[in-house]
Amino acid sequence: MGEELEALHKNQTWQLVPRTSNMHVIGSKWVFKSKLKPDGSLDRLKARVVAKGYHQVDGVDYIETFFPVIKLGTIRLIITVALVQKWHIHQLDVKNAFLHGVLSENIYMEQPPRMADPNSPIHVCKLQKALYGLKQAPRAWFDRFSSL
Repeated sequence: MGEELEALHKNQTWQLVPRTSNMHVIGSKWVFKSKLKPDGSLDRLKARVVAKGYHQVDGVDYIETFFPVIKLGTIRLIITVALVQKWHIHQLDVKNAFLHGVLSENIYMEQPPRMADPNSPIHVCKLQKALYGLKQAPRAWFDRFSSL
């Protein structure tokens, strides 16, 4: 959980703001996952804060969600061409990728469970960056990545 909290803080994912009656506030939760080594033994436990995007309202919390996805057949074709041409292939993994997407909408989220700021327990998180679970998170990540 510490690694996730550090990434959220470092990325300035949200800021706490006072709750008002006209805000549409979505929930948040923790999702836990076990990461395994290739031999099947436990490598590490991973915790992630996610927004309850299924509570988002179209036209209020999001407008555009479309993002392009490459088909598996296209990936296979590219790898085949690279092998035939004897090209070197490289891959990359962006840690906490969705957290890098900048949001254009005003989205308010409950403070994550067991993480409420003791000085502002009734404040909500105004999201500044995308968070896993948001309907527009993949689109925000694509927009950020394609602008580099």
